[in-house]
Parts: sequence; structure tokens; C-alpha cells
Amino acid sequence: MLRAEGNSGRKLRIWGTRTSWTTVGDGEFFCPDCGGDRNYRRRTGRCRFTILGVPLLARGSAGPVVECGSCHGRFGLDVLDHPTTARFSAMLRDAVHTVTLAVLAAGGTGSRTVRETAVVTVRAAGFDDCTEDQLTELVEALAADTGRFVVDPGPCGAALAIELHEALEPLAPHLAAAGRESIVLDAARVALADGAYSPAEREVLTTVGGALQLAPDTTVRLLAAASHTPY
Repeated sequence: MLRAEGNSGRKLRIWGTRTSWTTVGDGEFFCPDCGGDRNYRRRTGRCRFTILGVPLLARGSAGPVVECGSCHGRFGLDVLDHPTTARFSAMLRDAVHTVTLAVLAAGGTGSRTVRETAVVTVRAAGFDDCTEDQLTELVEALAADTGRFVVDPGPCGAALAIELHEALEPLAPHLAAAGRESIVLDAARVALADGAYSPAEREVLTTVGGALQLAPDTTVRLLAAASHTPY
């Protein structure tokens, strides 16, 4: 870019480029620069060649970009793939709830210790008003909904496996390994509250580990560790 020296000693920009931005959408996102939830504007731009600050020739388009409304940083559209803090909390809460229901559906709700352990797990995830009766009613409703939870093939059931994958797979890329392992361990403790794993419970837990993108041997290790942990 050429510059000329003015009489005042200031350098004048002779030529360059300028981008004019147009907002085409907005919303809320997790800003990687701010480190929190912020409003954003989705913008596209048109670049122009300038001489002495005057735009003359079109030089193509820019963007689209996501511009933070707070720090004004600009990012690629893939930044919207990261959930907001509020959305992430809801995803985690719903995932724990779904996994707990799946374990109860596999092992039954006849044991009070199992029900109590399940309630503690779900409340810790964010459902503060969860009760034993609510979980029992949900499990009974799911068992009756044979179009959604079928018993064949296998103890876990194809529809139940799909339900777990739908709840866990979107969460897994945004959750550290320790967090994913914690979900498996909490679910294992529910299953173990009335004794050793049943084949159906073990299958559900294995499905949970796979949906959370844990290696099979990692899931096996976690289940073994949970079974040797005093409660």
C-alpha cells in the first residue's frame, strides 16, 4: 500500500481496500474471545479498491462471518457449532436424564436404593425437583410406548439405542473426556445400586459409552472401576 507524506508530516494512504459489511442475521453464540455467551451479527461484505479513501472498483466479497456484539471479533460460521453455555447445560442435563431412564428401563425400578440413586443423579444434573415417582412413571410410560422402546433385538433394543445416541452424540464433541466418563460412572452407580450389572444394564452402559465416543476398552474399565467403588 503506497503512502505519501503530507505537509503536516502525516502519512496519507493513497490506495488500499475497504470492506462494507451488511448484517443478514443475528442471535446468541459462545464467543471464543470473550469466553462466554454473547449476541452476534451474521454479516457479509463487499470489498472495494480505494484511492485516497474513495471506493472505486469492486474487489469481490468477504465473509460470511459471525461478529461478536461485545468484542467485535469476527469468526467463521463454524463458531456457531459450539453451543452456548445455557444450551450446553441443557444438553448435559437432558443427557444424564435420558441415560438414567435407560438404565432404569433395563434394570427395573423395584429397588428403592436404585430409585434413590437415580434421583440423586438426575438432581445433580439440574432437575432439582425430580422425584422417585416421576422417574418410575416415565419408565413405565416408556415401557408402554413400544413404538419407541422395543425389546428386540437384544436387551437394549434398537429404539432405545437410537434414543441414547440422539441425546449423547451432539454433546460428546463439546465435553472433555473426564466429563464423558463421569456420565458413564454415574449411570453405572445407578445400575449397581441393587447389585451386579444385569446383561441388559451392561448393554445399555456399553451403548452409552459408544455414544459418548469413548473407546470400548475405556467403557469396560469404567464399569469395572464402578463395581469396585464403595458407596
